[in-house]
Amino acid sequence: MRDLLGQARLELRYEPVEKRVRVGTIIDTTHALLVWEPRRVVPSYAVPEETIRPTPTPWPREAAHVDGVLHPGIPFAVHTAAGEPVTIAERAGAGFRLEDLPGYVVLDFAAFDEWYEEDERIFGHPRDPYHRVDVRQSSRPVRVELDGVLVAETTRARLLFETNLPLRFYFPREDIRGDLRPGTRERTYCPYKGHASYWSLGEREHVAWSYEQPLDDAVAITGLVAFWDEQVDVFLDGERRDRPGGPISAALRDEFGV
Repeated sequence: MRDLLGQARLELRYEPVEKRVRVGTIIDTTHALLVWEPRRVVPSYAVPEETIRPTPTPWPREAAHVDGVLHPGIPFAVHTAAGEPVTIAERAGAGFRLEDLPGYVVLDFAAFDEWYEEDERIFGHPRDPYHRVDVRQSSRPVRVELDGVLVAETTRARLLFETNLPLRFYFPREDIRGDLRPGTRERTYCPYKGHASYWSLGEREHVAWSYEQPLDDAVAITGLVAFWDEQVDVFLDGERRDRPGGPISAALRDEFGV
């Protein structure tokens, strides 16, 4: 199944949504599409061009292209499909006319201040309807070592399973050895879990994170702490787990420097 999904990610995908989508005072439509450009991890909204006020105008600049996975840290200006960048309401390059999707304009979520689905404001990027977050409590022994030193150990972890992402282990703070200190990195936002706060431990910066006020799907991890498995060694049931690999983990390393 993972191979099938990986192959599909190489193709342009889109589907209609029944939600009313509004972008400030510029767009109000019930005919939006969710669009995944090839290799783009998260979807964007595309809307009928006639619903955009004022009408988009061409932006005389070629779209940038890169190889590999396009994670949320890769800007909208980077594209993997043929098309034309456009300016919307004086926002240069805020839209993209795809050659294979005539009559629609794909929108840069970050270029606009206010997005609504129906009457609820949304943040970060549109949610993928095929993306799940499942949290399960576990009594299996889990421990974390950083450079050979034990930094966390518990039999009451919460395991977070998220589509196409590595399994993450969330620890009660009292089961962490050493003093966590707030990191200097700004909080980031996940449309499925909420705002993440980052933590440092010893000399290692931003080795962990937590969700202090998560969204409904992730309430079970409120205030718990997870470590970047890409930086630490995780032992489950006494056996050391391989550090995450593959294109998604590589993209996370590029974005977060882990």
